[in-house]
Amino acid sequence: MTPPNDTTLPDFQPSERTRIKRLHQRAVFDRKTVYEILDAGLMCHVGYAIDGQPYVTPTAYWRVDDRVYWHGSSASKMLRAVEKGIDVCFTVAHLDGLVLARSGFHSSINYRSVMALGVAEKVSDEAQKLAALEVFTERLTPGRWAELRPVNKQEIKATTVLSLKLEEVACKVRTGPPGDDEEDYSLDVWAGVVPIATMIGAPEDDPRLKAGIAQPAYLREVKIG
Repeated sequence: MTPPNDTTLPDFQPSERTRIKRLHQRAVFDRKTVYEILDAGLMCHVGYAIDGQPYVTPTAYWRVDDRVYWHGSSASKMLRAVEKGIDVCFTVAHLDGLVLARSGFHSSINYRSVMALGVAEKVSDEAQKLAALEVFTERLTPGRWAELRPVNKQEIKATTVLSLKLEEVACKVRTGPPGDDEEDYSLDVWAGVVPIATMIGAPEDDPRLKAGIAQPAYLREVKIG
């Protein structure tokens, strides 16, 4: 299931907090690219502060239109703090390649990254929470939700779902070969890009899987990156 895109929304505009000042040529603010980067990932990092102590928590996420969502135990220290309305910094990054230049200074990496700032909101309505979790499940394994045991009351109560509206957003992307000093191109040093990609492996059956259950066809639809 591909998260929907609201094409009527305008592109993002840089704020004082999201304006790219270093390597500004890598800045991207068009909504389509931001959505593509977010939809290509499964893990984010959420930054926040509790009593002056900064924390950064890695967690799974998903996107629906102009919001990103993440979830966890209702007892989670992070979720209980964030649901009270504190500022968060939500980030996603993909490593696409090692950029090996003819000098260490110009060596780099190819990457795609998104940072969103704002205040997350708790999804309190039970039906909306369940619908959000269905989108998450279908994002990972399209077609699986319908065959799973239904979520029970205790499970939905024990789960907190948060969402962050994508308003204050920064995006940076680097692609292509190294950019060396002109005089260095004549050096006898190899230069180029070593691509990096996340791969999907073959499914592995649970050792306690009931006999006769075949791997479902939707496993072939699992995609990352």
